[in-house]
Parts: sequence; C-alpha cells; structure tokens
Amino acid sequence: MEFRHLKLTDIEDKAPGYGVDSLEARPARTELGADRIGLTSYRVKPGRRVGFGHRHETVEEIYLITSGSGRFKVDDDVVEVSEGEVVYCPPQVMREWEAGDDGLEVVAFGGHAEGDAKLEPGWWTD
Repeated sequence: MEFRHLKLTDIEDKAPGYGVDSLEARPARTELGADRIGLTSYRVKPGRRVGFGHRHETVEEIYLITSGSGRFKVDDDVVEVSEGEVVYCPPQVMREWEAGDDGLEVVAFGGHAEGDAKLEPGWWTD
C-alpha cells in the first residue's frame, strides 16, 4: 500500500445523498485507502443541527473543532464547543452536534467497523 495525500474539500459531499441539508459530510477513509480508521470532515450550517443522533457498538470517536462554535449533546449532557477543542465519545454513547451563529467545522476520527453505527432521527429536541 502506498501513502495517500488529498484535500478534504476535494472529497464528495455525501450528505445530500442521505437527504441531509444541514451540513456537508466528506468521509475520507475510502479515498485514503484506509481499512481500520475513519476520518470525516463536517461543515454544519449556522444555527443548524445534524438532524439525528448516532452511536457505535464498538467504535470510539474523537471530534476536533477546526472552526466556528456550537454545542455537542452526548447522552444527556450538552457542552459548548469552539475552535481548537476536542470531544471524545466512547462506544455506546449517543451524540449529535449543532452549529452556532458562525457555523461549525468538525473533523471526526476513530476506528472503523462496517455496520457499527446506529442512527436515531430526531433524537435531540429542546
């Protein structure tokens, strides 16, 4: 296997294909040729929420806030986030995030296990 180099903005935005209009989602794992680690770049529109919570059976994830600000809901806790901060989510915890007025850019990375994610539409309501 050879190393790979790419620009995240050159990766196709997969969100529209899933009917999600609140954000851009650019998963890099396949483009990089990785088998066991995932990395996805998200750009959430100002004032918008992802639209569904998700959790994993076995995979832990780390979310790096690269720009903007917003909030993460992790199980019953809600935490304010801004550029340069990280959020760690162990397996089994439900999570979702929303952008503040300036939008939110997040890079998610962690292990990859096919079919490991469980989605829950409408999970975060206030």
